[in-house]
Amino acid sequence: GCNALLRDGATLVRVTEDVLAALTPPDLARPRPAAPPTPAPERPTPSDLHARILARLGPSPVAEDQLIRDLALPSGTVAPELVTLELEGHILRQPGGLLSRAG
Repeated sequence: GCNALLRDGATLVRVTEDVLAALTPPDLARPRPAAPPTPAPERPTPSDLHARILARLGPSPVAEDQLIRDLALPSGTVAPELVTLELEGHILRQPGGLLSRAG
């Protein structure tokens, strides 16, 4: 029974690492050379981003998450600038996560 399984190519499994090694394709088991780093997308300057945000906002409220999607930038880049614009009185935050340009 067991000897026949081993003869037919069964793998002895004693610990978790044995299972992982058996499930990893042979070409993935060897370390690969590191890929060259990809250039990070260029971050807009705060003044450029402020202008882009204000250009997308009007008197009608827009959902904050929709604005972030429209700008095609990470929320971690846009959110701090929204706070700055709000503190400077350029935009208004309304209930329900809506933003509009201050009058």
